[in-house]
Amino acid sequence: QVQLEESGGGSVQAGGSLRISCKLSGYIGEYYWMGWFRQAVGKEREGVAFIGGVGSGTWFADSVKGRFTISRDDATSTAYLQMNNLKPEDTATYYCAADRTFIEVRRRPGYWGQGTQVTVSS
Repeated sequence: QVQLEESGGGSVQAGGSLRISCKLSGYIGEYYWMGWFRQAVGKEREGVAFIGGVGSGTWFADSVKGRFTISRDDATSTAYLQMNNLKPEDTATYYCAADRTFIEVRRRPGYWGQGTQVTVSS
């Protein structure tokens, strides 16, 4: 059974930093993508950042480029989202997601974490 367990998040003032992590347990496939969506109150869910295996690359939403980085440790099946220079508009529930390909994880992930709250105050 595949599970995604998130940790991190919290509250920070604008300009601050937070890191959230997502640990995958179970087997998706030899190659898989992981990343995050976020959803703010009253807004649609949006993709934030995704990372594939070695050599597969990364993807970032335009709104977070230059501020967020994503990495993964395949030894522990854990992905990390480092969020720097946070803005109030980054406030949302962040959901980890995973699937076998970039298209799948980007459009309709088969696996989801429980979500973690990130709150940025001005």
